[in-house]
Amino acid sequence: MNKYLKNLNRIEFVVTMACTGKCKHCSQGEHRSNENIDRQIAADAVRKIAEKYNITSVMTFGGEPLLYPETVCEIHKAAKEMNIPQRQLITNGYFSKDSDGIRLVAKKLIESGVNEILLSVDAFHQESIPVEYVKEFAAAVNMPGIKLQVHPAWLVSPEDENIYNIRTKELLEEFNEMGIETSEGNVIFPSGNALKYLSGYFDLSKKVLSPYTEDPCDVKAICFSANGDILGSNIHNKKIEKILSDYSPV
Repeated sequence: MNKYLKNLNRIEFVVTMACTGKCKHCSQGEHRSNENIDRQIAADAVRKIAEKYNITSVMTFGGEPLLYPETVCEIHKAAKEMNIPQRQLITNGYFSKDSDGIRLVAKKLIESGVNEILLSVDAFHQESIPVEYVKEFAAAVNMPGIKLQVHPAWLVSPEDENIYNIRTKELLEEFNEMGIETSEGNVIFPSGNALKYLSGYFDLSKKVLSPYTEDPCDVKAICFSANGDILGSNIHNKKIEKILSDYSPV
């Protein structure tokens, strides 16, 4: 076992950078790429990693991951097969306007073993994403065995009473009335679109570290990019076992 990965317990997949939203708070910027990770390679990586490490969590996100629902399902099927307890999806819930299509994807997600869904709902997402389709998806996946929560992005802090947070709280109340709880969410990081469109809300004189930064000498979570990049290598060019064994922060 690689000493730098001895505490590895989480695998994340950026399924695609393509997105159905055009959010001004997005730390990734404009999401121009349509790349998506190969579902069989991704699922096989889950199995290979879980054979060697005590993986307790697998997450799929994007972009909008449900633009590629079969990929999301393959990844979570593999996670369920390997008895990984937390199988998490982060989605904005807007991938189709067709009611039958929405229900079919919801059914497949449940069957694949997804057991936690964080639904990105806030003032920023709903500037470009129609909330009625998000609610339709939420109702379809709000089933026993699924931990479903709305997952807002807060500007400055959850307590700050700026116009965006006020609108976000109004939206969250609509989902709370459907019986869907609210997660802690996250505070917007000044990067990408957030830095471009919301810079007036940040103290740019202070250096802020991304909350997702990993200690390269004690990696607990690894994240596959949509193009297959992982730990300074690429899953399309090198077997995951070799990538893990060769990894060094130096």
